[in-house]
Amino acid sequence: MRTLSRITVDPEVMRGIRMTVGTIVGLVASGHSREEILRRYPYLEADDITEALAYAAWRSNEFEVAISSK
Repeated sequence: MRTLSRITVDPEVMRGIRMTVGTIVGLVASGHSREEILRRYPYLEADDITEALAYAAWRSNEFEVAISSK
């Protein structure tokens, strides 16, 4: 994993203009375009979204999740 320059890990800091990776990933997963996210949250930059997705993808490799074959 490359060095992340836009994401900080500090459970004590989640205020002001900070947004969780989970929130960004959730917005993308629910169908919001990058442009819409950037309009709704003008303090974000396109690179923030890219890095949040990269971080989430990297983290997802750490856990196996059973998926139903229904």
